[in-house]
Amino acid sequence: MSFKNTSDWLNFDREHLWHPYTSMTEPLPCYPIVSAQGVRLTLADGNELIDGMSSWWAAIHGYNHPSLNAALIEQLQSMSHVMFGGLTHLPAVTLGKHLVELTAPPLEHVFLADSGSVAVEVAIKMAIQYWYAQGETNKQKLLTVRGGYHGDTLAGMSVCDPVNGMHNLFQGVLPQHFFAPRPECYADGTSNIDTLEILLSKHQDDIAAVIIEPIVQGAGGMHFYCAGYLQQLRQLCDKYSVLLILDEIATGFGRTGTLFAYEQAKIVPDILCLGKALTGGYMSLAATLTTTRVAQGISADTGVLMHGPTFMANPLACQVANASIELLLASPWKSRIAQIERQLMMQLSSCAQYPVVKQVRVKGAIGVVELHQAVDMKTMQADFVAQKVWIRPFNKLVYIMPPYIINESDLSRLTSTIHHILKHLTLNT
Repeated sequence: MSFKNTSDWLNFDREHLWHPYTSMTEPLPCYPIVSAQGVRLTLADGNELIDGMSSWWAAIHGYNHPSLNAALIEQLQSMSHVMFGGLTHLPAVTLGKHLVELTAPPLEHVFLADSGSVAVEVAIKMAIQYWYAQGETNKQKLLTVRGGYHGDTLAGMSVCDPVNGMHNLFQGVLPQHFFAPRPECYADGTSNIDTLEILLSKHQDDIAAVIIEPIVQGAGGMHFYCAGYLQQLRQLCDKYSVLLILDEIATGFGRTGTLFAYEQAKIVPDILCLGKALTGGYMSLAATLTTTRVAQGISADTGVLMHGPTFMANPLACQVANASIELLLASPWKSRIAQIERQLMMQLSSCAQYPVVKQVRVKGAIGVVELHQAVDMKTMQADFVAQKVWIRPFNKLVYIMPPYIINESDLSRLTSTIHHILKHLTLNT
């Protein structure tokens, strides 16, 4: 089946294809992309958009990178896929070695999953199975914080914010877990972790693990918090005998200024979830890492980890992930992130002058402008495209997380466009 022109296939898209968080009766506009190169997305009409989103954190090297293209082409010549049950292959083993060497020493065992949501599912299963194998069969609950986001599958949704998150429609069918307040850090060095400790103390016999996004809460509101909170959390997990799961699907591979956000707190999780930037945005792949203690604990009495996706450890995805990691490590990524952070701070801070703006915050290669009221997604998205940039706001947030390779001029174009849109919004409010 072929389409006569762009309008033809766009019409089919609108009538038949579901996009993330959209309605089939009142779909949001979709902009037709025909190619991507570096930090630019080319529309069907020939216009180019500067990408401020890295395709939801993932395309850290930009698009159409020759090294990543070559890795895929080379792997395709030998095999595109083979089941991981009873078989193995060098791309997966090499990737496992990369991840074990890059992460903290206790994290020595790697489960290669399909996506970030699945990595969280696996992490939760690991935690519950670990305690079950130790005879602690009551430990089947999770403790987390409000404002979090951990994916769209059932277990992941159950630990997303139950009130202000995207999944409150499903509360009646989701497992019920424990929620502490969103992490807050204060000028005197203290935090609001006391409430979390009360929950841990009261329910430690039922809680298998605490799950949290370190330093940056992503899709739940782009909230940043201090490393001290994580340090205290690690101590509390040890004190009350629960595992600590860190969801670094959004923050891993340099986005916050360190290779992994947990490094800023100088702690080590019991289970670590990675994804998004793992393949440089080329293919869907994620990983759940854990310690020997947890891995051997699960395997006690011949127990097996009860998960096995059909496409886990896909050779194409593993090979491009290896190439992406090597490309990242060979690049001056730390200085690039630091430069992006400085420029975002300098150019976005003055957004606070607009009455519609509640707060401006920057962390690594993440710039966030939080408004007082939710944006009109349809209108604001069209305004950004008209200015030839790709920035996708949601709820009360206008934010950017550009590819690491972005230059100063293109980043300035993104930030100046945010100013332009917010100034216009202020004048019309």
